[in-house]
Amino acid sequence: MTIGQRWSTASFWLLVVLAVLFSTLTCSNGFIGPRTMLNHLSGSSSKYLTDTQLWFNQTLDHFSPYDHRQFSQRYYEFVDYFRSPDGPIFLKICGESSCNGIPNDYISVLAKKFGAAVVSLEHRYYGKSSPLDSLTTENLRYLSSKQALFDLAVFRQYYQESLNLKLNRSNVQNRWFVFGVSYSGALSAWFRLKFPHLTCGSLASSAVVLAVYNFTEFDQQIGVSAGPECKAALQETNQLVEQKLATNGEAVKRMFDAVELEIDGDFLYFLADAAVTAFQYGNPDKLCIPLVEAKKNGENLVEVYANYVKEYFGGNVKTYNQKDLKNTTRSEDSSARLWWFQVCTEVAYFQVAPANDSIRSSKVNTRYHLDLCKNVFGDGIYPDVVATNTYYGGTKIAGSKIVFSNGSQDPWRHASKQTSSPDMPSYLISCHNCGHGTDMRGCPQSPLNPEGDARNCSSPDAVQKVRQQIVENIDLWLSQCEPTVGRRSA
Repeated sequence: MTIGQRWSTASFWLLVVLAVLFSTLTCSNGFIGPRTMLNHLSGSSSKYLTDTQLWFNQTLDHFSPYDHRQFSQRYYEFVDYFRSPDGPIFLKICGESSCNGIPNDYISVLAKKFGAAVVSLEHRYYGKSSPLDSLTTENLRYLSSKQALFDLAVFRQYYQESLNLKLNRSNVQNRWFVFGVSYSGALSAWFRLKFPHLTCGSLASSAVVLAVYNFTEFDQQIGVSAGPECKAALQETNQLVEQKLATNGEAVKRMFDAVELEIDGDFLYFLADAAVTAFQYGNPDKLCIPLVEAKKNGENLVEVYANYVKEYFGGNVKTYNQKDLKNTTRSEDSSARLWWFQVCTEVAYFQVAPANDSIRSSKVNTRYHLDLCKNVFGDGIYPDVVATNTYYGGTKIAGSKIVFSNGSQDPWRHASKQTSSPDMPSYLISCHNCGHGTDMRGCPQSPLNPEGDARNCSSPDAVQKVRQQIVENIDLWLSQCEPTVGRRSA
């Protein structure tokens, strides 16, 4: 269904009437800006501004002049705040998971402030946007950041033309601004880099723009974020787990409800990520307080850590099992296999243990990652990080009008651009629980607490300060990027 079909004059005014009626009945006074909030006249989930899915036909291979195959790609639109006809359009990029709607986070505040429509495109292969029925290694050859960027460019043109058709005009370009967090934050920066004529600017939140082969800084940041006492407790817990693995591996895995992880490296990676989650998503106290107290009181650290893992990280075991990662059946739960393919071919981010003073097990090393890539995808699969960084520039990205932002406790920030350069400001939000994408999501965040809110950050003023700087950059860059004036269609 096209925008023109959905937005006839009658239906548009009906939407306006319903919006006024709704606001009158509920006494709603706008939006606060956490990740999950009251849904606004669309869909059934408070997590999203909208979860009504739309579709358009996307090119399968943007780099072949001979392959003209297409596939159906899912997208969403939220137009309640759109200042027709010349309001900006915010493109919220979906990343490495199923995209089930437009998240009701800080972008709702920004959309309302700037009178913007918000659209969001699901990443190829993820969720319901898979071009092929089977996820064999051969069939994954069209899965890459480069193809995804062209997807965004094609979609941007499609949506603009559809909007022009709805508004009975031609040759008009609204002002576009692109948003993304984490991998999609990198895509946001890269989109502005590769297609500067298609966007007035980009927000690259916690954007992992640097492909890293051996990402030892990741583990080192966990130690810094944890602090001396919690770091020591985590290190001792890891040592105890490794000792138990050597004597009775099944028993210790059973403590963590992870018996299915037959490869010890998978199990140890799972345990490392469980700790990472606390700092990455703004919940350090959920992990550190009980663990430090247990160490002081001489309690069983492995049991305390197992309780934390089962309560806050349980249910994720399957995504660490290489047997499951080898499953080529397409489903909305295939995200882990798909992302590992991108890791094993483009960006690596191998979260290996540093040579000294590591928190995670030393068995989570380069060899473990390379063996996983080979076991899951076959021979010849290898992350060419040199090519990736050569293509995009890494932290030396030669772009313009890109805002970079990071949370102080987030280990991923060491793959982001943390220093400002002309026309590319970089901001660090510093607080005890400021993690991944704090500017957009607040604290704490999913999966430990989906009710992310900036008011729950230990220093909400720090979040607000960076948000204000982001607003000022968006305002400036939109003002420097006036919409293209066209003509009414005959």
